[in-house]
Amino acid sequence: MKKGMTILYEVHNNLYVNLTNKCPCACTFCLRQNMDTVNKDSDDTLWLLREPTVEEVKKEFEKFDMDKYEEVVFCGYGEPTERLDALLSVASFVKEKYKKTIRVNTNGLANLIHNRDTAPEFKGLVDVISISLNTPDPVAYQAIVRSKFGDISFNEMLKFAGEVKNYVPKVILSTVDTTITHEQEDKCRKICEDLGVTYRIRAWES
Repeated sequence: MKKGMTILYEVHNNLYVNLTNKCPCACTFCLRQNMDTVNKDSDDTLWLLREPTVEEVKKEFEKFDMDKYEEVVFCGYGEPTERLDALLSVASFVKEKYKKTIRVNTNGLANLIHNRDTAPEFKGLVDVISISLNTPDPVAYQAIVRSKFGDISFNEMLKFAGEVKNYVPKVILSTVDTTITHEQEDKCRKICEDLGVTYRIRAWES
């Protein structure tokens, strides 16, 4: 495993923020199990030597032409809500200075990570939250994501999705194309309809 200090990186038309490598899950499909980066044309590793400070992250934006990007996305090689205070501080900075749409890609377990209701904290700072649903079945979910919080994780993830929609304009629950059946996708769609959030089937990335 090669380590470095890649704090910001480009994917398509967006700029991604790599805040941490911490994560309460060990998902069977996670790219970081087999790759050091998501950019196949780059040698920049997303494994961090150490977590960057908020000021270091803010400074890093000066290296990029921000007019190029549609969104700033908190994702990276870890669960961004592990550093929730840093995430919200950087999001506020980006909103104020660059007027960009802010998206957070998350496993939806922030409440379990911090042992509190975190949903209200995203208000006014985050525009889109995308949560990995993976499957409509709680047992299969735990087998896939292998959350350290155990069997409560699936319901807590759904609870967070239902709560955070009250504070964030767009909440998405996603599954990966070809990994579940069409019948399971229909069940996922129903879950999203009941929660009042958007369902997205995203393409498989190998």
